[in-house]
Amino acid sequence: MKVPSNIGLVLSGGGFRGFAHIGAIKAIEEFGIFPNFISGTSAGAIVGALYSAGNSVSQIKDFFDNTPVFKLNRFTRKKPGFLDSEKYYDDLINYFKDNSFENLERKLFVSATDLVEGKVTVFSTGELIKPILASAAFPGVFSPVMINDCLYSDGGILDNFPIAPILNKCDMIIGIDVSPIRKPKITDFKHAHNVMQRAYYLRAMPNSETKFGKCDIMIQPKKISNHGVFSTSNLDQVFEIGYLEAKKQIETYFENQKLY
Repeated sequence: MKVPSNIGLVLSGGGFRGFAHIGAIKAIEEFGIFPNFISGTSAGAIVGALYSAGNSVSQIKDFFDNTPVFKLNRFTRKKPGFLDSEKYYDDLINYFKDNSFENLERKLFVSATDLVEGKVTVFSTGELIKPILASAAFPGVFSPVMINDCLYSDGGILDNFPIAPILNKCDMIIGIDVSPIRKPKITDFKHAHNVMQRAYYLRAMPNSETKFGKCDIMIQPKKISNHGVFSTSNLDQVFEIGYLEAKKQIETYFENQKLY
């Protein structure tokens, strides 16, 4: 079967579960599929931007392996959040020297939430790094980011599966959702971040699931539901889960295409 020329890739939010995005991209490329339209939010925005800039799977992994998140000098003082989003700017500028959407190798769309207007804003031109930081600013943990006098936070608040920006631009769309949720036990709610994580995904999932059917290939590795959004342990396992699930779904897609 011939692979279409315009291929879109949708990357959901999901914190450190986003490592599964990287594994899935590895599998996608092994099948000779190279997306040229990328739409991402939160962790998906970071992975999507790195991929759009032409970084290999190993280079994207290196970024996450070498970027400390919970570092003392990154905590905020007078901003609404525990961690200052803008203190991660220097980590990203090493990968985006031109700091511009226009200089990426793939067309990228980054979704963020306008906190004042209560709506989703999609960035695809101009300055790159601030929209990425805004998109990944998980509420209550990372501080919102000011862009052109507007205050932005995590894109996943209102749209954790941003398919709309590429829906009419592609002949094939592959979706990767790394935010499957499982029913928790009462004893799972030991810390504030457990409650925030649960509330966030209860809000995001119904909105996302209505869009999965618009994808030609939908990849949702259920096994990562046991991996915490803020957990940095077992990331190689998360990567492998994403890789294996992507491989399975792509193989199924190609097998079904042969029937027609």
